[in-house]
Amino acid sequence: MNELLHTTILGMKRGVDVSVNDAENVLDAILASEDRKGLVDLLTAWNEKGITEDEIYGFAKVLRERCRRVHGHEDAVDIVGTGGGSQKPFNVSTAAAIVTSASGIKVAKHGNRAATSRSGAIDVLSALGLEPSLGPASAEMNLRRHGLAFLFAPAFHRLSAKLADARRSLPFPTIFNCIGPLANPANAQYQVIGTWSGDLVPKIANALHRLGTTRSLVVNGSSGLDEISINGTTIAVEVTPDGIRNYELAADSFGLRHGTVTLPKAENVAESAARIRGVLNGERTIGRDMVIANSAAAIFLVGKASSLTDAADIAADAIDSGKVVAKLDILSAEVAIAA
Repeated sequence: MNELLHTTILGMKRGVDVSVNDAENVLDAILASEDRKGLVDLLTAWNEKGITEDEIYGFAKVLRERCRRVHGHEDAVDIVGTGGGSQKPFNVSTAAAIVTSASGIKVAKHGNRAATSRSGAIDVLSALGLEPSLGPASAEMNLRRHGLAFLFAPAFHRLSAKLADARRSLPFPTIFNCIGPLANPANAQYQVIGTWSGDLVPKIANALHRLGTTRSLVVNGSSGLDEISINGTTIAVEVTPDGIRNYELAADSFGLRHGTVTLPKAENVAESAARIRGVLNGERTIGRDMVIANSAAAIFLVGKASSLTDAADIAADAIDSGKVVAKLDILSAEVAIAA
């Protein structure tokens, strides 16, 4: 094993954090490592120690500096979950991204294949007959033509197949679940970021404030949901250049009825895609309200609505008017060619 990784593991077992100054060297060692067991040991020690704000900030800063950039679309919004939640619903943020785009807002949705969930954003796109942007050129084309691009993380960031394999073997999410949403290649200045742990909300929010954002929201839904929940309360931190503001959200924050039905789990990609199709085609389910709430947060953040309830009405209208289905049909018919 690389000596730096060995030293880092030993330090973590003693409670030593990775400093901002050391983040780049440690990340390089991780990406260069071919020692799967060593990577598992590192991520396990990290999980036991706990993830810090400085670690999230330091690693996300490096990813931002190194990624292949999509220029000229900083006014876009991203709706993204970290994954790793104890609940495993369908891909709510992917559905919300389509609804938000159909509502007339530019969306640069950053995502990857599943690492700690049954269905990643990119996995479900294929099942829906869509394809991600595989580089800056195709992303910029999709954003110009459709106001929507799905940015496939490995096409924009130098990642490691061995690291991905190590992550998939673990029963818990890792630091990489936290930093991916903070490294959007389009530098989207508006974000709705969901995380699996309430303890991580202020850490991610503070890291995002240090990295810079125009207006974003970091959330954790009830029962470990990395989305805004409508059958319980949601911890929320709004991030702007002026600082952070803490509050709670619930179904009535969006003018929606409190859900009493247990959120359905998607056991695989096909189930997730089927639930998304149902929502986008107007089925009246708890899934619909989940998508509307998460889309409404994005619509509100960019300033298209003066309240969350007005934003929810805009999202609901995009579904009921057929705008969402029309958007989906256009995207399916005009798949971007990889750059």
